[in-house]
Amino acid sequence: MTDKTQNDLNPWKGKKVLITGTCGTVGKELLRQVSALEPKWVRGIDNNESELFFLHEEYKDRDDVDLTICDIREKSQLVQLFEGIDIVLHTAALKHVIINEKNPAEAILTNIVGTQNVIEASRISGVERVIYTSSDKAVNPTNVMGTSKLMGERLITAANGTGEKGPIFSSTRFGNVMGSNGSVIPIFKKQIMNGGPVTVTDESMTRFIMSLSEAASLVMESVFLANGGEVFVTKMPTIRISDLAEVMIGELANRESVEKKIIGAKPGEKLYEELMNEEEVRRTIELDKYFVVKPAFKVDSAIFDYSNQKARKIDKVYRSDQETLMNHTELSNFLTINKLL
Repeated sequence: MTDKTQNDLNPWKGKKVLITGTCGTVGKELLRQVSALEPKWVRGIDNNESELFFLHEEYKDRDDVDLTICDIREKSQLVQLFEGIDIVLHTAALKHVIINEKNPAEAILTNIVGTQNVIEASRISGVERVIYTSSDKAVNPTNVMGTSKLMGERLITAANGTGEKGPIFSSTRFGNVMGSNGSVIPIFKKQIMNGGPVTVTDESMTRFIMSLSEAASLVMESVFLANGGEVFVTKMPTIRISDLAEVMIGELANRESVEKKIIGAKPGEKLYEELMNEEEVRRTIELDKYFVVKPAFKVDSAIFDYSNQKARKIDKVYRSDQETLMNHTELSNFLTINKLL
């Protein structure tokens, strides 16, 4: 087998990779998956000292894993740490809707300024590819968190349109990663274990969901599919949050003994989530696992060829309230298979 064939089968082999926000749920899973694919080395950066210490203990016998404290708000430090890096997976962000809503200036500094710092450090250091992890909340945003993630996407797309030879910048957009820090599953589980009530904001609220390993794998796949400037929208199942509460109560406790309480939507919270809006539909194509939203402005360096996958045009938005919902059995199986109960 030739080196080229080996690289086609495992494009991570021999690469130098940097993951921002490596102590976060997705960042940690990316570190686990990438480090198993024979990269030359992986550097993980985060500003959470305690979590970085515990992660360091987990990888202390790995000479090819380097974990460093760093805040993406500090551009000069990023430039230093990006030296020699081939691929950047940018997951660092302030992600909790209510915290961002109360602290919009902090959201700007991390989610917008921090992302621009990643872009500039990547250019200066000669990085090959940068993937930004976005959110369904970036589509028609109704809150600070979603607005800041949308600006991150636009910065990443615009980074390809400078006319200079440089990194390929693209984004990947997905919904709720079940079981991640701050997601509803740990909250529901704790409420059930305490005897209830389980608090649901609205009976009709729907969400896109995916497992952690799935989220990380799809981010990694999009790295080498990317041509520059596009947003990869991951296809995923949808659920009603009320159904999730009922299934978890049924699996973890006596359904009659734990109350489900409707408390009303939180500030900035949508009743449904969107992964693609009407304006984006006309410049979107469908692949096997993704929708690909092409840039609104022409990117000179991008060909938009996706490894011989057949691309199809689409004619509707991608919203959680317009997709087929998982039933209770399917939802229970999803939670069991992904060890979320």
